[in-house]
Amino acid sequence: MTTQGIIKPDEKVELIRGEIIKMSPMGTRHAAGIARLTQLLYQKFGDLILLGVQNPIRLNNNSQPEPDLSLLIPRSDFYVAAYPCPQDIYLIIEVSDSTIDYDRYTKIPLYAEANIKEVWIVNLKEECLEVYRHPLHGSYQAIQKYYRGESIFIESFPEIELTLIEILGNIC
Repeated sequence: MTTQGIIKPDEKVELIRGEIIKMSPMGTRHAAGIARLTQLLYQKFGDLILLGVQNPIRLNNNSQPEPDLSLLIPRSDFYVAAYPCPQDIYLIIEVSDSTIDYDRYTKIPLYAEANIKEVWIVNLKEECLEVYRHPLHGSYQAIQKYYRGESIFIESFPEIELTLIEILGNIC
C-alpha cells in the first residue's frame, strides 16, 4: 500500500477488520513502558521467546495489528517468510495510556476472536496490569487486574514470576 501511495512511508497504521487505522502518536510514558518491558522480558525469558516490538502479527486476512510487544515461539528464521499467526504467540502486551478504550474495546475482542491465549494491557492511567486469558467464542473468560505489590506469571511459563513493580516501574 505504501508503493501505491495509499499510505505514506512514515505513517504508522495497522489493519483492523479490513480498515486501515491510523495509530496515535506515542508519548514518553508509553515509549518508556515499552523499553522497560522489552528489557525485563529479555532478562527473564532469554532464548525461551522471540520478542516482537511493535511488529505486525497476522490474525486473519482482515486484521494485522501491531501490538506493543508480542512474545513468540522462537523460530530460527525469525518469521522471515510470514508474520506470526495466533498459534505462534504466547502473549500480547499493549502499553496503554491515551489508547485504553481502543485497546479494551477494539483490540481485546479482536485478539479473543483470533484465540490469542493471553493478552496484557499495561494500564498507565490506573497503574495496573489488566490480564485477559482463556478466549472462548470471541471473548476472554478470565479477566483480572493486578496492582503494585502483586506478582504474575505468563500461563505458558508459570515458573517465571514477574512483579508489578518490575512491570510498571516508575512509568506511572
